[in-house]
Amino acid sequence: MRLLKNAQRAGETACPTKVAQAVSPVHPSTTSEYSRGAKNLKLCNTKALVAGLCIIAQCAAQEVAIAPVNPSVPSIVRSYVGPIAPPTRLTNSARLHQLIRAGKLYLTVQDAIALVIENNLGLEVNRYGPLVQQWQVYRQEGGGALRGVTNGNSLSGSVASGQGVSGSIQSTGIGVSGGGNNGTGGGNATVQQIGPVAPNFDPFLQSTAVFSHITAPQANAFAAQTSALVEITHAYQTRYQQGLASGGFVYVQQNENYLKENAPDLINPSVYPRIQILLQHSLLQGFGTGLNTRFIRIAKKNVLAGDETFRSQLLDLVANTVNLYYDLVSDNDQLKSRQNAVQIAQKFYEDTKTQIDLGTLAKVELPRSESELASRKQDLLIAEQTLRQREVALKDALTRVPDPELEEAQIVPLDRIEVPANDDLPTLRQLVAVAMAKRPDVAAAKYRDQASEINALGTANGILPIAVGQVYAYDVGSAGTPAPGAHVNPQNIGGLGKAFGQVFKRDYPTERAVSFFQGTIHNRQAQADYGIDQLQLKQGDLTTARTNNQIVVDISNAMVALRQARSRYNQAINTRQLQDQLLQAEQNRFSFGTSTISNLIIAQRALVTAQTSEIGALTAYAHARVSLDQTLGQTLEVNHVSVDEGLKGRIQRESKVPETAPAGTH
Repeated sequence: MRLLKNAQRAGETACPTKVAQAVSPVHPSTTSEYSRGAKNLKLCNTKALVAGLCIIAQCAAQEVAIAPVNPSVPSIVRSYVGPIAPPTRLTNSARLHQLIRAGKLYLTVQDAIALVIENNLGLEVNRYGPLVQQWQVYRQEGGGALRGVTNGNSLSGSVASGQGVSGSIQSTGIGVSGGGNNGTGGGNATVQQIGPVAPNFDPFLQSTAVFSHITAPQANAFAAQTSALVEITHAYQTRYQQGLASGGFVYVQQNENYLKENAPDLINPSVYPRIQILLQHSLLQGFGTGLNTRFIRIAKKNVLAGDETFRSQLLDLVANTVNLYYDLVSDNDQLKSRQNAVQIAQKFYEDTKTQIDLGTLAKVELPRSESELASRKQDLLIAEQTLRQREVALKDALTRVPDPELEEAQIVPLDRIEVPANDDLPTLRQLVAVAMAKRPDVAAAKYRDQASEINALGTANGILPIAVGQVYAYDVGSAGTPAPGAHVNPQNIGGLGKAFGQVFKRDYPTERAVSFFQGTIHNRQAQADYGIDQLQLKQGDLTTARTNNQIVVDISNAMVALRQARSRYNQAINTRQLQDQLLQAEQNRFSFGTSTISNLIIAQRALVTAQTSEIGALTAYAHARVSLDQTLGQTLEVNHVSVDEGLKGRIQRESKVPETAPAGTH
């Protein structure tokens, strides 16, 4: 993530404000490089974060990210304030206009790669992938079911059993049940998930306060001592619950009930505090830290796989850009070759006219030379149109949004296709080792296989029966003001402090231990889920082996293609040199009258064909070299591109237009 750290680097050059180090919205346990810096959250002051958010909103050269909540927000509400997402970037980088001069875009391969990384919308979309995976880790570290489970409970209108008139009637079985919760209960939503559901690791604090004034007619006047019972109640409940990664939960709950009524009672008003502590733990199904944290570890593996997926997308984008650039270079060379052919045909036409004027040739030969010149001009027109189409394709790849200045500019490629004296390829075994170490798809597949193995822990544990143990402790207190003349235990006379003293001294303890067991006859669903998972794991192993074998084949084919491309290029050079010599010899014979126009035209066409073949062979070699690097997974290293730059969408290297255009450019 390194959000503000990268914003600081970008801000030092693009904005006047220098910001502090990055923070991440993702938990520090995330192992991905992209998530480093989360532990610095508490170290960031308010000013640094505000400056970072300013840079996010104003500077175009920073990575996509979602910033955490401002630390200036009070901690009590910080968990309920959404993270901050910067606006999408819909402008081209400044590098584009730095390379345009006098209506021409001077471009090297490295500049083309830099512009594509900074401006490509597809890559911008892909930058969100690693971020989503890291928020998945953050989500899974909260525990619970994959999509969440809702539940509700009710406290409204409750009184403690044995407290006051209503409590006494209910405790003796005289009262009628129902209608007491005022409709505030809630239902439970269910979530289907293979394997046990992890406890909620985020602790929660729940507090409820109910104030009521109830007037109710009393059919049993003997028990109530009044025909209309008026009750004033205050009910408070506070509950803290924490899930355990080992497979259970513990909660502490404090209740306090206050009651004042118009009927005679031994103690009126009265308070009734309670404290409950419960520990519940799974003993078979759902037991184990490895099981209940499996989705956290899967999410972390997905983060690593997401990083590799982004690296694969970046690698393919760079390879496609290099191929597109070399295609443009090839089209430029083809245009020059066609221009040279037109010049040769033009000179041939003019020489033919001269010889006709001198009477050494018949006029019937002129249309043939005119036809040859027209054919060469048509080839030139086609080459020009092809070059313009290639420029449009490359411009589209270089920009995020249409740019009027670029639309009118002509691209001038400054780099040429270079063919080294020899390729010096290592052995196939060595290249396979390189590919296995560097290819992002291999790494991503490995992480996905590991995630599948971790996920299988759920189905393996799901075969076991359910066994739950529960330990429960409950302490109560009771105190209040005695009625005049009532004989009350002195221990129960007093206020809330007296009642809580009874709780903490455990004057009235209640303890309970519960065991629960449930087994499914046949257990076919769990058995089938486990069997399916195991078979899919075996299928995954075989698929990985098949993929590795295909990688070996792909590398071998790429090596063969590169060697063939070099051989064709060398042959094309020799053919072009031979056809050049043959054309010169034919021109000499024609000037001495020992050759014919037909032979000369054939020689000219053969030279044009040889030149076209040479340019095509050179381009094929460049594509074969790019393909081999792509197959080996080393395209980024060869082209000096880092994944970090791809994630940030900004290349550190500066681009400059040369003072003078290299020879051969137009």
